[in-house]
Amino acid sequence: MRFLRRAISGIALAAISLALLGWSAVTMIDAMREAAQIQEADPSGREQVQTVRALTLDPGTHQAVITLPGELRARRSLELRARASGLVVYAAPEVEEGGRVTAGQLLIRTDPAAAEAELARAAADLREAQQELRDSETSAELAGLDLAAAERQAGLQEAARLRQIDLAGRGVGSNSAVETAELAAAAADQAVVSRQMAQAQAGTRIDQAAARLARAEVALSEARRALADTEIHAAFDGTLSEVTVVDGGLVAANERLAVLVDPGDLEVAFRVSTVQYTRLLGPDGGLAAGDVQVALDSGGLTLESGAQLDRAAAVVGESQTGRLLFARLDDAAGFRSGDLVRVRVNELPLEGVVRLPSRAVTPDGRVMRIGEDGRLVDDPVIVLRRQGDEVLIRADGLEGAQVVEVVTPLTGPGLRVEALESGEPAETLQAEMMLRLDPARKARLIAYVQDSDVMTEDAKARVLAQLEADEVPAQMVETLESRMGS
Repeated sequence: MRFLRRAISGIALAAISLALLGWSAVTMIDAMREAAQIQEADPSGREQVQTVRALTLDPGTHQAVITLPGELRARRSLELRARASGLVVYAAPEVEEGGRVTAGQLLIRTDPAAAEAELARAAADLREAQQELRDSETSAELAGLDLAAAERQAGLQEAARLRQIDLAGRGVGSNSAVETAELAAAAADQAVVSRQMAQAQAGTRIDQAAARLARAEVALSEARRALADTEIHAAFDGTLSEVTVVDGGLVAANERLAVLVDPGDLEVAFRVSTVQYTRLLGPDGGLAAGDVQVALDSGGLTLESGAQLDRAAAVVGESQTGRLLFARLDDAAGFRSGDLVRVRVNELPLEGVVRLPSRAVTPDGRVMRIGEDGRLVDDPVIVLRRQGDEVLIRADGLEGAQVVEVVTPLTGPGLRVEALESGEPAETLQAEMMLRLDPARKARLIAYVQDSDVMTEDAKARVLAQLEADEVPAQMVETLESRMGS
């Protein structure tokens, strides 16, 4: 047993020794291959120089643009509702979906028979009340004349009574004559009171007749309004939508028949964040008169129109955030209410900022500045706005410096570069920066990228996608080959 155990131990040690020798041989072969590749890529051993496009940081005044979706709405719209129930006896030919009507045009009429009968009845009552008022006024005038006559007769009787009293005092008249005169005067006074009562009654009759006339006028006005309610006219020039009425149909009171929309007076409603809203406020706290561009993209055709900021909604709205703004369209030709459009709002101008392509700034807010020795230096900047393919930054202390226009995963601090002006034609740069690789060279580059521990997965995917193309950027090839074996 002891011999067997020692034999097994010896065999195990021999196997381990052979494995270590094999691993050492493989390591040496890989090292020799990598050294050969490095010598083949750059026999001279000199440092690789990457060619990049450069931009000069020139601060100035720029306007940021807010791009967001919006919805067009009609500033003037009117629901056409039936004010009287009944049978529809007339509907204009334009009463259909999309029909254009003019202001004052008769659109719909319901059966007016009952309203016309009520109007005729109210007119007859009015004439009767007017006749009653005239009779009352005539009676009051006659009562006044009768009262005046009674008052004159009472005055004569009073004078006769006084004369009889005077005669009796001088011994010429008799007591019976005085009594008769007094009785006649009293009767005349009573007649005056009676005529006064008749005049008062005539005045009351006039008031009653006037009240009746007023009620008759109100009834006539209501009858006319009821008759007018059987007709629906267009309040303004516009287009009909949501039409539900048909000629010969029955409608109920307050039933919605159609909606009249003014297609030439539109506004766009769009929602911005609270931060964006504060950027649109002027010094007085109200919305600044900023320009707005509205665009509708459909089937390769783009309709555009200018607009002006008009107002902001008074409340945020339930389950909503930000601010709802409205802008009036300058030209509504081709647009319709309900269109979903793209809105571009110009913010207030920003001073002392630089406009750069978005790829010139890293996600963590840095730019690659080209130093005096031609090497890249990453400098932090303040990113004020990101809008599409551009950014607005504030780069204090970097005025006039040159930065890389396009920062890639292979562009980093310390890399030596050769700057090309950004204005150089793209065709020339493309021809200078692209080359075709033989299969063996391309395979070595792909293997190096796949085995790299430095590059992220996203960076690997982008580089591998470029390597699979027929033409590969020359600066990327130079950078990869300079780092192989390092």
